[in-house]
Amino acid sequence: MSSLSSRTSALRADLQALLSALQVLGWRLRRRRAVIVGLAAAVSLLLIRRAKRKRDYFIRDLGLVGKGLPRQAGEGTSIVNNAPEYDVIIVGGGTAGCVLASRLSEDPTVRVLLLEAGGSGVNLPFTRIPAAYSRLFHTKHDYGLHTVPQSEAGGRSRYWPRGKMLGGCSSINAMMFQCGAPSDYDEWARLGGEEASSWSYKNLQKYFLKFEKFSPSKSFASVDSSLRGAAGPIQTGYFGNFSRFSSSFVEACKEVGIPYRPDINTASGTLGTSKSSQTPAFNVYLTVTYIDSTGSRVSTESAYLTEHVLRRPNLKVAIHATTTKVLLESVNGDTRAVGVEFAQSEHGTRFVARARKEVVLSAGAVHTPQILMLSGIGPAEQLAQHLIPVLVDLPGVGQNLIDHPVVDVNFHAKRGESINYVGKPQGVYEIVKTLGATLQYLVTRKGPLTTNVGESAAFVRSSDAALFPPVEYGQPPEDATSGPDAPDIELFATPVAYKEHGYAPLPQPSGELVALHAVLLRPTSKGSISLRSSNPFKPPVIDPRYLDTQHDVDVLVRALQLLGRLVRTNPLASVLRQSGTHPELDHRLHELSAEQLQKIVRDRVETLYHPTSTARMMPRDQGGVVDASLRVHGVPNLRVVDASIFPNIIAGHTAAPVIAVAEKAADLIRTALKA
Repeated sequence: MSSLSSRTSALRADLQALLSALQVLGWRLRRRRAVIVGLAAAVSLLLIRRAKRKRDYFIRDLGLVGKGLPRQAGEGTSIVNNAPEYDVIIVGGGTAGCVLASRLSEDPTVRVLLLEAGGSGVNLPFTRIPAAYSRLFHTKHDYGLHTVPQSEAGGRSRYWPRGKMLGGCSSINAMMFQCGAPSDYDEWARLGGEEASSWSYKNLQKYFLKFEKFSPSKSFASVDSSLRGAAGPIQTGYFGNFSRFSSSFVEACKEVGIPYRPDINTASGTLGTSKSSQTPAFNVYLTVTYIDSTGSRVSTESAYLTEHVLRRPNLKVAIHATTTKVLLESVNGDTRAVGVEFAQSEHGTRFVARARKEVVLSAGAVHTPQILMLSGIGPAEQLAQHLIPVLVDLPGVGQNLIDHPVVDVNFHAKRGESINYVGKPQGVYEIVKTLGATLQYLVTRKGPLTTNVGESAAFVRSSDAALFPPVEYGQPPEDATSGPDAPDIELFATPVAYKEHGYAPLPQPSGELVALHAVLLRPTSKGSISLRSSNPFKPPVIDPRYLDTQHDVDVLVRALQLLGRLVRTNPLASVLRQSGTHPELDHRLHELSAEQLQKIVRDRVETLYHPTSTARMMPRDQGGVVDASLRVHGVPNLRVVDASIFPNIIAGHTAAPVIAVAEKAADLIRTALKA
């Protein structure tokens, strides 16, 4: 009977997976629902035997991990001594928090509590199907944040997707595995203050290798797998979809003089296009991804919070638990974190848990500074405005916000080049392809639904005279990179097109659209995170101050000029409809003046989902928030472990650096716990 029940549950889950996949593809069920359900049942019967369901070990009743506060209670510290006690409390189960919870609980004598404001992501089809992640935007699994209107970027507010679930943004990002430039971390070592030399690339590299399990591919035999991690929990490799359009992009890059490197994730650095095949008869180009051999996303939740880890008696993972503040006590001028206050909802019961040794904030570059300020740590003037008692005057909290701005340009492609039909199929031809792609994914775990979207990438310098001859382009903008081998521009290709993160209408037929993208990797514009109110359930004020400096505009203009050359270079030119004249497409990009390109930059700039540096690892008198051991200045047993500690943004994607930071932080904390 239990076997029948488990099979029924598996069938129901597989049916839901197929229906969710069809929703990803924009399929409108209506009258066809019965046919689709029948098809789902047939496919599900084939998959039941290999389906694996994770038992739910998560805690939803917060009374099991904390002590409820009476409604008339004040700060909560008066009863924290009677609350459930843990050695370490981790606030935020995102990209970094899952790593910390797993690593610290390896020691059975260390009691760990992980608090996550959202739920679990591993059983959500839209987190597991690589192409589906944007379907989680504007849902309960996303914080749904927006910036204030950007005065230098068209006066518009920008939407900022941030994952509200275990795994955080690693559960909703584009899965592009990329570590940044080695000199970025050497810069961290210079900026980080006393004892920050351990953050140099030479010293930090071991943590990139520690978390990675690279899967070699015969199609990319030139990649030296001995230089990559082999035994970590995060699987990386070439399991995602690749398109002819992305292949054409890399070949066009080589034609215009961007050097090729078979592997951009070693000590050799990032300059050059991302990869190429050594097999002349079968050229394959694909970004290394966080996609596993089953065609599923690898998030830090799926990799680090395995069933084996969740069964540990010394680890408690509470979900739907929003942290409202860190509880601090000052004795003889010594301020220490003694616990955490949290709740399920704004008007729900507040709970407290005691931290015997450490509290770690891993809530991300937006929410970590918010929680610090709500706890009385931050700029004194701002805290006073919201009637929050100032316990530690730390002006750097929430300052120096840096993000990677991106500008998207879209094109009509020839038939068969785009997989944009996976968004909203138009006509019988695309509907048939849509159903085929769905079945292909469910049966083989391959095909268009395994695209990570950003399938190919190139990294360049705006000062490269070979790409930007001074006679034609003038003198380059001021160098903002961390070193001569670090890029300040990323270009990437997607076999799909989108506007405003996929939530604005596209020109028709949308199924034939592709896109190229220009990213500013080293912005000089810096913004801030500030409190909107003292209510922890209200989002903070987000002001990235996009394009505040002319430098940032000039670098992005150069990037668009380079893209304009690429779309006129074969083989990329041959796969685009060069006769395209639709006013919302960019087939005339190469004809635009610098002034016209500036307007495009200011109108279209969006986030690439990489906010950093709002609690920087720097000396206190230089605006820093944490020291080289990631301890908050003035509160020695309170640490920050997430992208907010970056002294400066890295010239690449931020997921891998955050995981490496968390791996290193776990070692730092373990050492402190044994002292």
